[in-house]
Amino acid sequence: MLTAEMNARVTQVGPGTACGKLLRQYWQPIALSEELEGTRPLKPVRLFGENLVLFRDEAQQLGLIDRHCCHRGADLAFGRLEDGGIRCPFHGWLYDVGGACLEQPAEPASSTFYRKVRQTAYPVRECNGMIFAYLGAGAAPALPKIDAIAAPAAYSFAFKGLIEANWLQALEVGIDPAHASYLHRFFEDEDEENYGQQFGAKAADTDIPVTKVLRNYATPEIDVEEAPYGLRIFARRELNDRDSHLRVTNLVFPNAFMIPMSNDMTITQWHVPVDDESNYWYAMFTDYRQPVDQQTMRDQRLQSCTLPDYRSLKNRENDWGYDEAEQRSKTYTGMGRDINVHDQWAVESPGPIQDRSKEHLGSTDKAIIANRKLLTRSMDLVEEGNAAPFNTDANGEGWEDLLAIDTIVPSASWRSAWRDHEAKRRGASPWAAPQQAAE
Repeated sequence: MLTAEMNARVTQVGPGTACGKLLRQYWQPIALSEELEGTRPLKPVRLFGENLVLFRDEAQQLGLIDRHCCHRGADLAFGRLEDGGIRCPFHGWLYDVGGACLEQPAEPASSTFYRKVRQTAYPVRECNGMIFAYLGAGAAPALPKIDAIAAPAAYSFAFKGLIEANWLQALEVGIDPAHASYLHRFFEDEDEENYGQQFGAKAADTDIPVTKVLRNYATPEIDVEEAPYGLRIFARRELNDRDSHLRVTNLVFPNAFMIPMSNDMTITQWHVPVDDESNYWYAMFTDYRQPVDQQTMRDQRLQSCTLPDYRSLKNRENDWGYDEAEQRSKTYTGMGRDINVHDQWAVESPGPIQDRSKEHLGSTDKAIIANRKLLTRSMDLVEEGNAAPFNTDANGEGWEDLLAIDTIVPSASWRSAWRDHEAKRRGASPWAAPQQAAE
């Protein structure tokens, strides 16, 4: 458990907070590319308690600037996209994507005052349907060369969803491999794979549904090790005296995780704070074998949320769709087969900010404990003026060993055998180059 003071320190992300300062030192997803489609590619964005506006100029360059004009504070979410930037309707001040003021038409023609003012602006990058921003001090690091970012666009799908709770409790559900045996338990296995179900795939090269493995072997042995990107998490379930089901997931420090969705697809998911009491999950689905049906996946997700906020139709206001009859016979939660809803309930039901001073962590919470230590240590480092840890180098290198696997391995050699499955997956991929894994 954490003291109330420590709990506040690791959850508060607004300007001037230790955690907010740390999180700003990493590239963060801030929008989907689809949110800037249409005749007016502009969107207000709230990040870490800061109000910003994201837009594309006429040359298709992306800009992320303070939402309130530095003249007299008018809302630039209502700005005009014209003349190479965004123009405030109040007095016509024009800003480019870098925040430079280009024009002040109400000032005298000879005035150079426009050169002396600048709108707060942040670097922006776009990749595979997702827009990233760097809000930290100093030069931005390179985007990491991980599979989710390196994959060809046709092999990737990006989506997002609103969670009405603090970012850390959302992340801690994602790095908890034990919860899947209960929270995502189905009493009936379906033959067809279901996107929302996630665990509908078969384990490794067998005919055993992962749902069945997780249900029948509910006590995993969990091991955690530090990696160049954060933490690697092993959840091992012994199937017999010879074989184990092994699930390798990852904490991508500070606020993301990478997990296997099937033998050929992984999910890299960030939890980006809107403020202290809400966050968006941003997920990049990456397929190693074949192009993904992006439209079908998008249509499936849109059936369960509302636009423009991407809020789940099942939420606190309607008890996350809970049905008593379903809980008795079909699903463990009684909240349908979409595991996103299950996770949402687990994240939101403790309240907007979980009171960790009342929790009692067990042996399966190893990754959560390890991450909290990393988080507090990293906040201290940044507050002392040091570089944020676990960032990539100037070329984006450093995370080459970020891998996520769900497979069956010999129990005696599980620590190395899972890499054989990864090598096989990459060897069959038309785009994923073999990696020299760090031991």
